[in-house]
Amino acid sequence: MRATHRMLLALAGAALAAAPAPLLAAGKTYVVTMKAMAFGPVPAGLRVGDTIVWVNDDFVRHTATAADKSFDVDLQPKARGRTVLTKAGAIPFICRFHPGMKGVLRVAK
Repeated sequence: MRATHRMLLALAGAALAAAPAPLLAAGKTYVVTMKAMAFGPVPAGLRVGDTIVWVNDDFVRHTATAADKSFDVDLQPKARGRTVLTKAGAIPFICRFHPGMKGVLRVAK
């Protein structure tokens, strides 16, 4: 192999090594509404990287607070907030102001 070919192969290899990794597919976005002092249905099929948009459609302040402290969204009436799911497993959550409001996010990898 000639020196020119070797140099071209080396440059091509270096360019491939320096190329950015492909982007991961963006997660899905789901909405959970707080209304009438209760959380709405928790979506099925959640995966790491998905986003939950919490919507307080109630007349009082609520939170969506994970038992493991992985998220804590505090919302005034008619406000919304986001949580990006960063780990797999069952994640119980409550409203800190109304402990009877509770649910569980079941998140797959």
